[in-house]
Amino acid sequence: MNAHEKSMGENETVDTTIPPEWLEEFEAAARRPLETRMRYAFIRTYKPVLDDAPYRAFDTMEEYRRWCEENLPDWLGYGRI
Repeated sequence: MNAHEKSMGENETVDTTIPPEWLEEFEAAARRPLETRMRYAFIRTYKPVLDDAPYRAFDTMEEYRRWCEENLPDWLGYGRI
């Protein structure tokens, strides 16, 4: 355990260098109703091609992988390595 950690119990430590303003924001968010927290918990990001159709179906995983490689931008991360 270093100078920036404090023991929370057996094998658990917490970094105590969290800025106070972050802790204040976290505590304020924790007091909000669950419905409000859930509404702001997820950020909707448009994904080109993937979001342009309500669904797609493939007969095989190979067909799906080929479709991903041919249709999706590389930065979405659906290509093979």
